[in-house]
Amino acid sequence: MDNSFFNKYMDAESIQHRIRTLETGNVGFYSVGLYPASLAYNCAMQADSVSLLLAARPGRELLGAFPEGSLDGMNECHLASVISMGTHLQDGVPVNNTLADLINRCELVVLSANSNHVEVDLQEACRLRDELKREHVVLACLAGSFSHDKIDNESYVLCEKQPNLGFFSGFHRHGALRNPFDSFTANFCHPNAMTAMLGARMLDRLSPNIQVSSGVHNVEGQYIKAAKNMSSIFAGFGYTFHHDNPGVLPTLLTLLLDQCLDQAATVSMCRPDRQRLYNRQPFALTELGYGVQRIEAALVRDGDMEKVRDHTFAQLTAMVADVRGSMMLPVSGKPTRNFQAGQVLANKMRLEQRCPFQMEEFEEWCESEGLQKSALEGLKSLKYWPQILRNYSIPLHDASMVNLLYMSIYGNPATKELAFSVMTESRELTQYCQESVRPTHSRRYADALQHLDNPEAMDLLVSAVIADNASCANRDDSFVQDSQSLDTMPAHLKAMNVIEKSL
Repeated sequence: MDNSFFNKYMDAESIQHRIRTLETGNVGFYSVGLYPASLAYNCAMQADSVSLLLAARPGRELLGAFPEGSLDGMNECHLASVISMGTHLQDGVPVNNTLADLINRCELVVLSANSNHVEVDLQEACRLRDELKREHVVLACLAGSFSHDKIDNESYVLCEKQPNLGFFSGFHRHGALRNPFDSFTANFCHPNAMTAMLGARMLDRLSPNIQVSSGVHNVEGQYIKAAKNMSSIFAGFGYTFHHDNPGVLPTLLTLLLDQCLDQAATVSMCRPDRQRLYNRQPFALTELGYGVQRIEAALVRDGDMEKVRDHTFAQLTAMVADVRGSMMLPVSGKPTRNFQAGQVLANKMRLEQRCPFQMEEFEEWCESEGLQKSALEGLKSLKYWPQILRNYSIPLHDASMVNLLYMSIYGNPATKELAFSVMTESRELTQYCQESVRPTHSRRYADALQHLDNPEAMDLLVSAVIADNASCANRDDSFVQDSQSLDTMPAHLKAMNVIEKSL
């Protein structure tokens, strides 16, 4: 998919004219949900002349995403401005904007539907661009879940399948967006640095209260948001179930954040366009605000050093803030919906003394508390979690927290009992946080030190010393603990063993 503000055959004069057009161009949001509607209200409060246009999905109302009663406290003039953003005059009569209207009147269109609709919307937007001869309208999305191909039974990040698709996201509270004194940060990412910079500028001009920075990591940004939505569920669970054990939370929340970024770094190494991302830009990425052009980490794998992670996410500050903010209780208002789902999970697990029987029961628990399952992107992402692990070769020790959450919902009854013990006992949970981040092969030697009376454990350590290379010493063998050791093994270790065999 071509997705650029410029035609490659433009001359200098045409490019100059195009840049001036973008400086005064409109931004459109299609399929208006709570975030675009709140953003529009913020723009109405802060700016007299707004370059934002809205178009609701057929069958939806422009302001229908606002919770019941929230409109009562809003300024009528500002609401009228929002409504005007979603309509235009036709023969003197106001009519609702459509996606075609946005393509015609905007230079940047954000498809704001969730993962249930965004791929269909993208196909339609591309068709309309061709039909209306508006090929240089740039398209972006903000869906925070994994997509799924039912035919191939494959899960993926949409920006990976459409590598030129823009991605817009950042930390926000819907209620705070309607606070005239609060301010917010966001990122607009596109793999072409020039497109990213111009798109970010257009979005930044919408309101003085919204600061938008550009970046090139659209795939990684979308992955971070999808992983964040799952991690936010666990954060909500931890805050609620372990509110009397505050020592657990710093460890849990730190690990949830770090693992989101570590997973995204592994995903970054899978990008087929990595060479172009870093080496074929119109200008250096440091000009966008990146501290360095590229940071990579290496890992010993089967005795060889191998590059495995790209950690150049310094420019995605707003998305990292989104992860942190989604795992915190706000000073005022409600936490994110996925965090609320975690709170529901904690209360129900405390009441029932068990994990949910299946995802459908968890969804029923959420809906009974007023949370629509269609709005819980984290639950949808969790469904496809094993496929994501395999697709991007994410190490289990970089995803141990989401692995545990997955097993608590999708595991068999015995696994769910283990998950329940680990998640609800603070000592087991802190030990799981500490032990599960170790690679499997390193834990093998740590376990051997705990069982020196076992001849096979001693042989493993002796072989490692003789070979002076632990990664190569009998790597296909591991000592087997006797039945008594297995019976006395802590729940967190049992859970880790099950996860390693199942995922």
